[in-house]
This record gives sequence, C-alpha cells and structure tokens, in this order.
Amino acid sequence: LVDPSAWTPALGEALAAVEGIALSEEHWSVLRAARTDFTGTGASPNIRRLTQVANVATKDLYRLFPRAPGRTIAKVAGLPKPAGCL
Repeated sequence: LVDPSAWTPALGEALAAVEGIALSEEHWSVLRAARTDFTGTGASPNIRRLTQVANVATKDLYRLFPRAPGRTIAKVAGLPKPAGCL
C-alpha cells in the first residue's frame, strides 16, 4: 500500500487473509497500536517498539503473526515496511 491513509479495516482483513491470518481482537489491538504509532512518529514500528506501544510480549507477536511479525503487521496495517526488516 503506497498511501497508509487509504487503508481500511476491510482491506486489513483481506491482507490478513492472504497471509493466512484470521484477525481476532488481539490482532486488531496490535494493528491499531502500530497505526497509531506510525501516525505519531511517521515510521512503522519494529518488533521491539510494538512490544512497547501494544503492550504485548515478543512471543505473542510471533504467535499472532507467525511469519516475520514486523513486516506482516506493517503489511496488514497498511504501513511501510519497518526500518531494519529484511
């Protein structure tokens, strides 16, 4: 997604489905935190930052978004890839 402001929750659901993820309230909480942090900082949060802003343990991020959580969260949330993500 080139423009994060064009993102919608329906698009997030569709992007998550492509990744094989059915979004629960726990997923949405992380996605909302990522989008809020992006709005405030202008940069996509990496995993360490997500643990702080979403108040979630790293192991829980990997449970919710098993393959490359930082990149997957950014993708589903309609944000650019976090700096440092491979």
